[in-house]
Amino acid sequence: MKLNNEYGLPETIVNALSRPTYSKGKANLSVTQLLNSPKIVALTKKFDNELEQDVSELFWALFGTAIHHILEHGKAENHVVEQRIHTHHDGYNISGAIDLQVIEDGAINLKDYKTTSAWAVMNDKPEWEQQLNVYAWLVEKEKKQPVSSLGIVAIIRDWSRRDAENKEDYPPAPIKEIPIMLWSYEQREKYVSDRISAHSACEFAMEIGGDLPDCTPEEMWEKPTKWAIKKIGGVRAKAVYENEAEAQKDLEALGKDYMIEHRPGERTRCENFCQVNTYCQQYRDYLATKEIK
Repeated sequence: MKLNNEYGLPETIVNALSRPTYSKGKANLSVTQLLNSPKIVALTKKFDNELEQDVSELFWALFGTAIHHILEHGKAENHVVEQRIHTHHDGYNISGAIDLQVIEDGAINLKDYKTTSAWAVMNDKPEWEQQLNVYAWLVEKEKKQPVSSLGIVAIIRDWSRRDAENKEDYPPAPIKEIPIMLWSYEQREKYVSDRISAHSACEFAMEIGGDLPDCTPEEMWEKPTKWAIKKIGGVRAKAVYENEAEAQKDLEALGKDYMIEHRPGERTRCENFCQVNTYCQQYRDYLATKEIK
């Protein structure tokens, strides 16, 4: 991938952002890739030499790496930090780097550091649950030690004291530990097998020049189209509907002081965060349907 410096950042910053800090080793897939859309992983590998990215977009990843290095200094005698574990499963070598393992009474409490936003902490992040459960599977499969609990240690980069004092459910401090549900070993292994199967099918389609499997709505961060009833001149919606006919029916009952606001659906990741969207036929088809409308 080619890195650009569109905003003219100083050379020292560019050098720091440009130098790789992550390696999955000799694994076919890292845990992060395993969880990712198979289509995005496959297209990224295929077009890596053609892709471009501005170095400024790497800042928060570097910031997160720095936080990890700093927190390593807090290691206690019963801590294992930044351990990369490899395993073979269903013909694939899978690896994952685990931030912190706390050993207590022969069992392991897994923790993962996330440099993230207050919004992410206040809302469900199913990918966090998936990631930590795959880590738990790796640990129990390779180290033969039971995992007792999982947790995210969230470092909230946009934390606000004012919001903490005034908003309900807002994190009370810039660091918050979030417990994560631990699945059964069988559920974890089935999840890993299903993900390997999805990636394998996508890789095979790529090899034979076939159609790649579509990204799911969850992988595209898809928001469905909605219709909101609002008072004319107002800001907040009185009600939000997934069906225009239902919104129209209620609007007629409310009278002329109200209106319907159409809120078109969007695929947030595709439009704003996918580096391979220009190579994706699914996204091109989606744009074509929007142009027709």
